[in-house]
Amino acid sequence: MFGKKKREAGPKEVLESDQELAAGADGAPVDIDADEVMRKYDKESNTRIWEGIPKVVVTTLLVAFSVYCMAMTLLSTEQAEARLARFLAFVIVIGFIMYPVRKKGHRVNHIPWYDIVLMLAGFGSFMYFALNCTDILLMGARIEPLQVVLGIVGIVVLVELCRRCVGLPIIIVCGCLVIYAFYWQLTSGNTMDVYASLRKVVQKLFYTTSGVIGTPINVCYTYIVLFVIFGAFLERTGISNFFISFANRIAGWSSGGAAKVAVIASGLCGMVSGSSVGNTVTTGSVTIPMMKKTGYKPEFAGAVEAASSSGGQIMPPIMGAAAFLMAEYMGIPYLEVATKAIIPAILYFAGIFIAVHLEAKKLGLKGVPKDELPKWWELARDCYLVIPLVLLVWLVASGARTMAASAAISIGCAFIIGFINFVLSNWRNREEGEGLAAVLKESASVALFAAVDAFAAGAKSVISVAVACAMAGMIAGCITVTGLASTIINVIVLMAGDMIIVGLVFTMVCCLILGMGVPTTANYCIMASTCAPILMQLGVDPICAHFFVFYFGIAADITPPVALAAYAASAIAKSRPMATAVNATKLGIAKFVVPYIFVFSPTLLLVGDNLSLVVVVLNTLTALIGVFGLQCALTNTLFGYHLSPIIRIAFAVGGLCMMVPGTATDIGGLVIIVGLCALQIGISRRHAPKEADAAALPLDAEDAKAQQ
Repeated sequence: MFGKKKREAGPKEVLESDQELAAGADGAPVDIDADEVMRKYDKESNTRIWEGIPKVVVTTLLVAFSVYCMAMTLLSTEQAEARLARFLAFVIVIGFIMYPVRKKGHRVNHIPWYDIVLMLAGFGSFMYFALNCTDILLMGARIEPLQVVLGIVGIVVLVELCRRCVGLPIIIVCGCLVIYAFYWQLTSGNTMDVYASLRKVVQKLFYTTSGVIGTPINVCYTYIVLFVIFGAFLERTGISNFFISFANRIAGWSSGGAAKVAVIASGLCGMVSGSSVGNTVTTGSVTIPMMKKTGYKPEFAGAVEAASSSGGQIMPPIMGAAAFLMAEYMGIPYLEVATKAIIPAILYFAGIFIAVHLEAKKLGLKGVPKDELPKWWELARDCYLVIPLVLLVWLVASGARTMAASAAISIGCAFIIGFINFVLSNWRNREEGEGLAAVLKESASVALFAAVDAFAAGAKSVISVAVACAMAGMIAGCITVTGLASTIINVIVLMAGDMIIVGLVFTMVCCLILGMGVPTTANYCIMASTCAPILMQLGVDPICAHFFVFYFGIAADITPPVALAAYAASAIAKSRPMATAVNATKLGIAKFVVPYIFVFSPTLLLVGDNLSLVVVVLNTLTALIGVFGLQCALTNTLFGYHLSPIIRIAFAVGGLCMMVPGTATDIGGLVIIVGLCALQIGISRRHAPKEADAAALPLDAEDAKAQQ
């Protein structure tokens, strides 16, 4: 796919993306089971296997769920509590149909009796609330024993489903907070009434918008569902292949071009998919084998893909649907969120780009010959594939439609573009004598199948996000109801004192813990509800606070010990998982430093009263130079030569000085980095072999063969 002009993909190849993406650059199959990797490292993909008639039934159910969610989001005016409770009831049904009790050992077309019991119990609990919503809300804290039991059952079933499709970290945090909420309720009253305390906790967490059906699940129901479905449709138009070809044309010719292609393509694809692990596996099936073939070590190749894929969620304008959520949480226009995200995203991907370039120079890697790259006219011919994406951004930015309506219109546009793509692909690959009518008929059939597949895939993706959002609602509810939020904030403020950096570090640690293994969109909902208020209490600008927690929540995907994106990449690269995660963390160092920069220098987020183009450009340039210094220190190379320990430390110091706001630190950092670069140039020239000496050096086998 990288080195040679590939045949135009027909509709079957477009739909069978796993097999296509698993092909290497020369067309040879790569020994990668993408589905197995996804099941191992991405809980969302660890689903039951359905075949034959059961598969048709389950697919029909998934499609119906997606259509129901779209219709209710666009048309329903029903009471919010009833809509959200019913939504979670259906989520539980789909969830237990799709997710087994453990990763291995489940049989094809089989669901055990206990899963059916759990499914019906959870469905009945939430549906009871939906049908009796008004009466239960009027009862308040005086709910009856039946409602208490149903609330407990609903919460327990939801927790079990979360364990299956999201993971344990968020359950552990939520469980500790629920126990604390019960203890607080028990000890805050005049009497030690266990039942009364339990009833109040259940009522708050299950029957009010301060718990399971709180803000996160409302945001999921209102926005995330539609954007997840849109992403599924967009992926099936063939846009991923277009992004890879585009990245190949842009950077494939340069030194170590395969890694640079991975950075660009993974960033663009991750922006749409919204899943670090999913994007790592799909694009990584192409880019990682190509990087290894170019000469990169397996641990480095896997790290490049993991770091780039996790960066897709910070890439505007879509940001894995997080941009729309941030606009809702922060109360600012979507276009403003996308604009503010540009400079931090540039700094992050520039850091990875610099690192792969330095590594390529150290290894002496070359790029792909320009005559073997995709042609510009081919890319121009296929640029219509981005129309749904452009349409979505324009509709939301212009305010011509609501976000829900904009997503629905864009879904329809994605279907039409997909149909056009199938028609053109079939026409270019038609058999001799095959007419336009036959091509249109086959394309319509494939387009309908793709639409069904997209609706089903969207429904499956919604389950894990919805469950994580429900758990996030319980976390936020426990913190708010018990007053723990104020306590935590006061403790952090007290410990930080006048040193805001201390509060930032504590918040960073909280984000990394809470973000382990959680889907991106749900991840942000959790951070916005729990961690952002801490920073705002410390005096951080609300926009900077939200971006800070968003960055560090996503950083959990490449940060050991639960670096799921890095572990998935290591499975494809056949590398050591922990070494891959450590390399990914070093490559993505900007994600750990940039948030601190825009807290202390909000101009990078275009925040402030006295913004000017000169100030923004200067701050961006100094930050870029700082990222360069840090990457030189971390990659241990410059101009193709290793750095001594003292020079590495000096580069790190200079880089950090450039990233810390202030004229004095900028000048000091610039002097250090420029001086070190000049020193390294002198070292490289002194050690470079002279032309006469180079001619006398022994030839390797390949050079000798070439001369013969």
